[in-house]
Amino acid sequence: MQVIGTPQEFTDKILCVAPMMAWTDRHCRTFHRLIAPHAWLYTEMVVADAICFGRAHRLLEHGEHERPVVQQLGGNDPYLLSQASLVAEKNGFDAINLNVGCPSDRVHQGAFGACLMLQPKLVAECIKRMCDTVSIPVTVKCRLGVDDHASYGKLAEFVGYVSEAGARLFVVHARKAILTGLSPAQNRAIPPLDYDQVEQLKADFPSLAIILNGGLNDTQKVKQVLEWADGVMIGRAAYQNPGFLRELDLTLYPEKQLDNFQSLLNQYMAYMESELDQGVRLHEMTRHLFGLFHGLPGARQYRRYLSEYALLKGAGIDTFIRACAKVDRRAA
Repeated sequence: MQVIGTPQEFTDKILCVAPMMAWTDRHCRTFHRLIAPHAWLYTEMVVADAICFGRAHRLLEHGEHERPVVQQLGGNDPYLLSQASLVAEKNGFDAINLNVGCPSDRVHQGAFGACLMLQPKLVAECIKRMCDTVSIPVTVKCRLGVDDHASYGKLAEFVGYVSEAGARLFVVHARKAILTGLSPAQNRAIPPLDYDQVEQLKADFPSLAIILNGGLNDTQKVKQVLEWADGVMIGRAAYQNPGFLRELDLTLYPEKQLDNFQSLLNQYMAYMESELDQGVRLHEMTRHLFGLFHGLPGARQYRRYLSEYALLKGAGIDTFIRACAKVDRRAA
């Protein structure tokens, strides 16, 4: 898949798997790459300061097989963000994404994430410094707005400033962020979705790539959105039901061949065996597979078995095989 650019450069609509804290680690991305070989995968958000002053290699750990993969960064300091972007580029990431949408208290207290939408000129300064420092694309993930400062006019003003600084792709979560009174989980569900604003944004900025995020949980809805959007980003729906992500990949790229389910499962099992040999615990990998048999008879027993036995010291691939045996896959 080609590098993210302007809509005129696309040959396909873009399918993205969202950055999800504590979920989209390298094991999760390996699994998602197998079931969605054409998707752009995103890392969990990493704060720029942690890369510049911490253990950057560990924070940026990923495999070549995960590509194309995007490093999401958090922060508000143009210099630190530019240096963190440079480190990410040198570590083989295909693009950088600046988080301007996270509503968590910790992020808010650090004066970055969604609250940065209230400072479009600062975000533009950050983006310009990042774009001037790296050769890979620098993109933005944002919300419709923040608290009482959410209007289409303010959203368009934000995108205008930031796109002029060099960002050509915006992932827009079609909800505003409510920073006072709602938890991050509530912010993913309570503020109403407004796809019309995102569609208007695409109409007003036709030269930009606009990716829609939020509430996309069935293939028909995705098809409708892609009549005007340049792509979609799927989060919890892809994580909790990997079959949905696989279906989207097959739908968006019908001319491409995808291995059958058992072949994909065998490949991930081989990956798990390799990681087990390196000292990784089974649960660190199987915790991303709880939705593997979504909707099939025995799926609950499968999850219960993994929950109980994959955590045990010394648990090996045989534990996963026994868990899979709880499922009646003839109903698939």
